[in-house]
Amino acid sequence: MSINHFELNAVDRSADQQGKGASRRLRKQKLVPAIIYGGNEEPTSISIKINELVKSLEFEAFFSHILTINVDGVEHQAVIKDLQRHPAKGFPMHADFQRVVKGQKITMNVPVHFAGKEEAPGTAKAGVLSTLVSDIEISCIPSLLPEYLEIDVSGMEIGDLLRLSDIKLPEGVVINELELEDGHDRTIANMMPPTVEEVDADAEEVDAADVPATEQSDDTKDGE
Repeated sequence: MSINHFELNAVDRSADQQGKGASRRLRKQKLVPAIIYGGNEEPTSISIKINELVKSLEFEAFFSHILTINVDGVEHQAVIKDLQRHPAKGFPMHADFQRVVKGQKITMNVPVHFAGKEEAPGTAKAGVLSTLVSDIEISCIPSLLPEYLEIDVSGMEIGDLLRLSDIKLPEGVVINELELEDGHDRTIANMMPPTVEEVDADAEEVDAADVPATEQSDDTKDGE
């Protein structure tokens, strides 16, 4: 498996292998229940070896690539749409895959990579780059699906900000939020001024040796 091609092996689940009880039994067998839907076909319930799925999940690209799922020898092209993990242990418990149809647009959340932070003039002036998104929802035909969106921040000065509309998109890719009639061109990154810790000039540290000893009162008698 490479980060440019992901392939999973699965088996079809019969009706008696569905439901909560059946799913628990599958997990005890080191299998993850899943479903493939869409593409003008009936949903297909499947199970996948947990070690195969876990290995694929280690790659960010898995979430924004067209996947090949072999179900009893039949190949399905799909993208992952939802993944349920164990709330405490983090291992996958169920996965939803959507079939991909050639030439038919798909909607996906793809990762965002910010490039050029170290070269930015704002960084040279001790500015702090604040990034407000980790992924963005896009639409395109499957063949044009990008692995990620790269956002160049190398020209940012302190006080600059970037919005969704500033992203240079690959040909044929649109940001869904900007396509809406009431879409909001929100901020995705800004270069903040350096954080300066204020010091109170009047609050000086006083050494104990500099504090004079308490003088005796004038009416103190000798020998007392």
